[in-house]
Amino acid sequence: MMSLNRTVMTEFVLLGLSPSPDRQVVLFVAVLAIYLVTVGGNLLIILLTLVDPALHTSMYFFLSNLSALEVGYTSVTIPKMLASLLSGDKRISFAGCAVQMCFFLCFGTTESSFLATMAYDRYVAICNPLHYPVIMNKKVCVLLAATSWTIGIPAQVVQTSLVFILPFCSSREINHFYCDPAPLLMLACADTSMNKTLTYIMVTFFGMLPFALILLSYTRIITTILKMPSAEGKRKTFSTCSSHLIAVALFYGSGIILYLQPRSSEFPDGGKLLSLFYTVLPALLNPFIYSLRNKDIQTALKRNMWHKMTPR
Repeated sequence: MMSLNRTVMTEFVLLGLSPSPDRQVVLFVAVLAIYLVTVGGNLLIILLTLVDPALHTSMYFFLSNLSALEVGYTSVTIPKMLASLLSGDKRISFAGCAVQMCFFLCFGTTESSFLATMAYDRYVAICNPLHYPVIMNKKVCVLLAATSWTIGIPAQVVQTSLVFILPFCSSREINHFYCDPAPLLMLACADTSMNKTLTYIMVTFFGMLPFALILLSYTRIITTILKMPSAEGKRKTFSTCSSHLIAVALFYGSGIILYLQPRSSEFPDGGKLLSLFYTVLPALLNPFIYSLRNKDIQTALKRNMWHKMTPR
């Protein structure tokens, strides 16, 4: 009987955020606005760090990489959701679903790695300022960035492959707006305990370990700041890493809220809404956090806008 219920999947159906047709237009406009602001804000950060010599430092090199990552992170899921809301066609091919999941997992791993790398950069700058130019030279920065971009790819390719080699039952409806492992495993007609164990290992290694390194870096940073004799010096030093701390709180805070929510079937729509916040909120707010709380970014923005507006 089990074999009769299995079928070869060629496509899935993403149920999306809301089944109500009346909400589709409102959701489309809201999500499109969020996506455009997210992409525009992060591209502006990338452009500023490229064209302004004052921002050619390791801190802004990592920030530009983080902004590029945010564009990719949201672009993996949001355009497909917008197309579904606009056309009403919620289908996604088997291969398309696998690619979307793999990229989403890889980008999540990369963001966690970059946040840890940026914390290490701030640790060296504040705790070892005299050796900072030597330790965080161009070669080291490129190596750290390349490692952050690639470290999770093999593991996430394996995780994705282990999901999509499973036999799926007759239902092809994914109760989500993107191909997330958890709802896909619910459609499988096989033992998924190995997949769940692997997920916990991935979260520990690529999520909790970088978070522990961030906490360790900031423990040393705060200890160093507290030893400074000048209150003004303490304030200025702490302000150099406050934006990064807020970004860390957004990314890990939204992730913790998402994955610690009740797993009861009574909260499916709430879970999808939290997933949307987890997907877009850090990427949406990061450009504002770094531009509003960072005088270097503000100065570079004003300088380049003035240069463009001033006739030669």
